[in-house]
Amino acid sequence: MTLTGAHYIYILFMVIVLVTMILKKDVIIPCILGIFCLGLFYTHNIAGSLGAVFNSFIVSLNELGSIILIISIMVALSKTLEKNKAINYMVKPFSRFIKNPTSAFFVIGLVMLLLSWFFWPTPAVALVGAVFLPVALNAGLPAIGVAVALNLFGHGLALSTDFVIQGAPAITAGAAGIEISDVIQQGMPLYWVMAIVTIGVAFYGLRKDIKKGKFDNELQAVEHEEITEFDPKAKIATFMVLIGFVLDIVAMYVFKLTGGDAAALLGGTAALLIIIINIMNFKKGCFEATCDNIIDGFVFGIKIFAAIIPIAAFFYMGEVAPITAVLGEVLPSGSQGLLSDMGVALSNTIPLNKFAVCSIQTIVGAITGLDGSGFSGISLVGSLANVFGTAVNGSVGALCALGQIAGIWTGGGCLVPWGLISAAAICGVSPIELATRNLKPILIGFAVTTVVAMFII
Repeated sequence: MTLTGAHYIYILFMVIVLVTMILKKDVIIPCILGIFCLGLFYTHNIAGSLGAVFNSFIVSLNELGSIILIISIMVALSKTLEKNKAINYMVKPFSRFIKNPTSAFFVIGLVMLLLSWFFWPTPAVALVGAVFLPVALNAGLPAIGVAVALNLFGHGLALSTDFVIQGAPAITAGAAGIEISDVIQQGMPLYWVMAIVTIGVAFYGLRKDIKKGKFDNELQAVEHEEITEFDPKAKIATFMVLIGFVLDIVAMYVFKLTGGDAAALLGGTAALLIIIINIMNFKKGCFEATCDNIIDGFVFGIKIFAAIIPIAAFFYMGEVAPITAVLGEVLPSGSQGLLSDMGVALSNTIPLNKFAVCSIQTIVGAITGLDGSGFSGISLVGSLANVFGTAVNGSVGALCALGQIAGIWTGGGCLVPWGLISAAAICGVSPIELATRNLKPILIGFAVTTVVAMFII
């Protein structure tokens, strides 16, 4: 695939965005200008370019809409539960296991890992975050620490391994022409090296900042309210929420609901619970109370997502479907999207040996993950794994796993700000701050995992 002028425009603005992030500035301006320049390249007129900017926002909003809704509804439910102290009653049992920042971080992470393996991270993060955040804060783990645990264990480790649902290994294995079990078994050392290194480095950095007192103001502001007696309404509300979400989990398992379907089930359950609990709490005043809760939830969701929509719009333009929806059939024949084309071009310019092949797999996987999906590019790394594995007489399954790790840890929700928005939103932290905190541990994890791959393929 020969790169066109549009590819170079896209590369230029990706570099500008990266530099802007390094300078700790907001990246909305370069993202909007990047979309405008792509529109100008393809339409050759200013009106079409301006329309492309707005239409790209619509595409971005469509892509992010379900996440905005589930976060807003879950926040609205938490506001409802705050009225009668049901939140305090709900999290009280967990306090016996979570006594300090270390236990808080790893208990949250392990619960998130298990739920994400069975039901994927998007619905799991709303459940785990809402329940554990207050307990973790009382134990001395700041909100950003909770977000990191949710993020790395769920959107990183669980999603990149996907041992239970096997969606990710099925895509890479299918593209490589091998069995799913080959990807899982041959990639097993790489999965755990990436997880141990990345989570270990992230926790070490977080622990260091806690000891330095970086989060003292936040933690001192937490109300350590010890409630010994609870209104019966709090206990009933907690019981209803518990039963509702347990039934949801059972339904997810029985009907094999994952991803958006699972999130929709949780969101609908939360909406119904908001109404029932407000009827119980306020009787005739339930109409106004429910309206206030929903407004609070959506104000929170839109506030968090407002800055993300134009940023995501730029990176979505690197995929085939979004750029076609905005600008029409402008991509050349055979193009797999601007991001994927760049990855293929890179793979064709470097001589092949085990060291180069592993490096290419990691880089290409990370590049294709920049669209924020994590899954859109893993078919490409699966195809490359077949070519590279045959060329160097190496393990195709391990190469698949390596590319899968790079793509999903980047775009599945750990580095790309709009991919990790759910964890950031439920914890009330900046997605940019969370992405920045994840960056160093994940880059170190990529480096170590790639080196290990060079010796096992």
